[in-house]
Amino acid sequence: MKFGVVIRNMGPQSTRETIAACARAVEDCGFDAAFVVDHLTIPPDQTEGSGGRYLDPLTTLGYLAGITQKIRLGISVLVIPYRPALLIAKQLATLQELSGERIILGAGVGWMREEFAILGVDPRKRGALTDEALQILHNLFANDVNSYDGKLVKFPPFVFAPRPARPPIWIGGSGPKALERTLRFGEAYYPIGLKPDEITHLSSYFREEAQKLNRPTPEIIVGGMIREGEGGSASMIDRISAYRDAGASYYVLGLGRYPDADTFRRGIERFAKDVIPKISG
Repeated sequence: MKFGVVIRNMGPQSTRETIAACARAVEDCGFDAAFVVDHLTIPPDQTEGSGGRYLDPLTTLGYLAGITQKIRLGISVLVIPYRPALLIAKQLATLQELSGERIILGAGVGWMREEFAILGVDPRKRGALTDEALQILHNLFANDVNSYDGKLVKFPPFVFAPRPARPPIWIGGSGPKALERTLRFGEAYYPIGLKPDEITHLSSYFREEAQKLNRPTPEIIVGGMIREGEGGSASMIDRISAYRDAGASYYVLGLGRYPDADTFRRGIERFAKDVIPKISG
């Protein structure tokens, strides 16, 4: 099982100095990846915990790519309908090229209707927009010259360069559409809040469906928070081990609203020392 850590690119923790120190801590502690989240336009009544301050996730990953060497860098998750598909593709290709192909694309359809309204995107089309964008990403990263004629997106032939390896795509969300999207476009499925027995069912489902489609079985990604006072490391070991045994292969760790980079480092150091060896060893 591999482990990643969410770095807050929002709120008072999202200063240049703090996110840099947190990324270096993730790398120093031997985690696989650091993740940031995506919001672009927070309405005034949704600012609790962030004050409305959010760094753009893709730009933030570009900064983190320049100050790290080994860890992968992911978005958990990018709201695909918020941005034009070709812009996403160019940004991802650039990040892949300059980071040494360390990017993970978590991809979701979004949920905050106020944000869709501010951006002028019809939330009723979010699934269709996401599907076309993911298809375009697959096409662009597989060919030097591309065109596309879809229902919502169309463009004539153009050269897509640089063209590094396509980042792995982790499909976020829940329900039948997210499962279908994973099997069509994803290397992994990244749901939220599922129990181990549900993961067991999903693991069997993906294995059977992938065999029918003659494609690799998608991985299953889970995540959770460090919760102080809930049994400590032993409780986390039991919880994450249950997910691992159910079929999950990756755990994305969150530390909540840590006050500073030193607190963040202490938290992930404890996790790396007390939890990871008991699960991965």
